[in-house]
Amino acid sequence: MPSFHPFPIRIFLFTVVATLLGGQFVSASDCPNIVLMMCDDLGWGDTGFNGNTIIQTPELDALANEGTVLDHFYSVGPVCSPTRASFLTGRHYFRMGIWTANKGHLPSQEFTLARMLKTRGYATGHFGKWHLGTLSRTVSAKGKGRRPDLHYAPPWERDYDASFVTESAVCTWDPGIGKRARNNPYYENGVATDENVLGCDSRVLMDRALPFIEAAAERDQPFLSVIWFHAPHEDIQAGPEYLAKYEGHGEAAHYYGCITAVDDQVGRLRKKLASLGVADNTLLFFCSDNGPEGGEPSNRMKTRRAGSAGEFSGRKRSVLDGGVRVPAFVHWPGQIPAGVRLNAPLSVMDLLPTVAAITGAETLPNRLLDGENVLPIWKGEQAQREKSIPFRYGQFACLVRGKHKLIIESPNDDSKDRLFDLSKDVSESNNLANQKPELTASMRTELLGFLESAKASHAGEEYEGNDTKPVEKWHPLGKAGQRGNATPNR
Repeated sequence: MPSFHPFPIRIFLFTVVATLLGGQFVSASDCPNIVLMMCDDLGWGDTGFNGNTIIQTPELDALANEGTVLDHFYSVGPVCSPTRASFLTGRHYFRMGIWTANKGHLPSQEFTLARMLKTRGYATGHFGKWHLGTLSRTVSAKGKGRRPDLHYAPPWERDYDASFVTESAVCTWDPGIGKRARNNPYYENGVATDENVLGCDSRVLMDRALPFIEAAAERDQPFLSVIWFHAPHEDIQAGPEYLAKYEGHGEAAHYYGCITAVDDQVGRLRKKLASLGVADNTLLFFCSDNGPEGGEPSNRMKTRRAGSAGEFSGRKRSVLDGGVRVPAFVHWPGQIPAGVRLNAPLSVMDLLPTVAAITGAETLPNRLLDGENVLPIWKGEQAQREKSIPFRYGQFACLVRGKHKLIIESPNDDSKDRLFDLSKDVSESNNLANQKPELTASMRTELLGFLESAKASHAGEEYEGNDTKPVEKWHPLGKAGQRGNATPNR
């Protein structure tokens, strides 16, 4: 197993840069370590802590029970790349032109979690899936249409000191070979590698994450470790020991097995933190990037329908809650209450402002954030967020304000507007738009205002300098031919 080697030159350089930026350096005892985990295509109902009685997730369940479960948590994006952009920046993905998967990339001007925490002296690492740009200037896993030169945006040029990543999805077993691995190798600190890339993919990436964490702990340096599992995204394959756990479940055994494999690696992470003596000073966060795959008939793998969106309508690629409400919890001993389930609407966009509040880091004063500091909500000191949560995918734009959710399809025509009371109608089948015209109009005005703000951000108005040009034209709401799904399952 390759080991992570500290980068003394790199550490020195980012120390100098952070000092110039006004950063204040702290030891690990002064600021908590941050580990942010995310699965790929994991449904709301795919974990034991959300009621699944088939899939074995004892490690995740234990962390959830010892922490706070976020029952009403939104990925914001109903597909991969948009969620990941918002996760790292605290901003809606439309501000960056990341309309859907494999579109756009993470701009170098964005102020990310990694960039922010380096000003506080953190070591920063990213492990697993990236999907926010190409990792090579000459090839892309998505073919010539991806323009690798135009969309080159690797984590090692986005403020990560260490990284072990693939551009996009790989098979959950033997990720280093097969069709998904074509032009899509693991890159370790910027160099393609075929070392230790066979077997369980969740173990493969954790094999790199743990040495990074250990090295930072030995230096008494706080660390940010972003761990984005590939499972249970297609191609889905479980190893023999995990298939044995689900004998009798047919093809679904692969889906169930690769989730349990993730769970085992989370347990391995937890044991490492305990052995290093940093578990009590480490904040662990877990979620999924969108709802489960399997919304439409397909000849693709039979396992694609194995995922559960719980009681919610819609799945991946839908702005209905089944496509964007995902399993999530936060665990931070002594700081976040244990055994609590919160129903306040929250989202991945809240991570950056919340981590800023926790660590004392400063955000950019001229950078609009769509998330907010929800630490008081996590702690039970505040009941609801102040900001609404916007969504946009294909021909649909949405807004969640408190218990209500509005879905619109046109900036001018309100005849197809839909308003739902999520506290009473989790299937989003009872349209209240005509019954609550004032609320509908107010939320519509707020949503359209957000879209205009996002359009200005996309044009680069918040970035310094005049050389920023968006790689694609703005996607106006109501444009013909845009894909998306907002029809409840019946």
